[in-house]
Amino acid sequence: MAENSRNAMYCIPDDSASSTYRFIIVAAKRARQLQNGHRSVLPATNKKPTTLAMEEVRRGLVPYADLTQQAEEEALAE
Repeated sequence: MAENSRNAMYCIPDDSASSTYRFIIVAAKRARQLQNGHRSVLPATNKKPTTLAMEEVRRGLVPYADLTQQAEEEALAE
């Protein structure tokens, strides 16, 4: 059996600038978009929307903005 049984596609990125919570929320919203008919930016062959969404977010293909961070920057600018 393989020593490392974790599949890289299902790994949550370990990025200090973003959180696991943010990754899950963005992936969930993207999965909902895919379920509602939006096209994936990755070639999809029999993959579930949640799997596609996680892969898209992990690769940085889904743009998103942290609204709380933007609000704090605007408050500091004033």
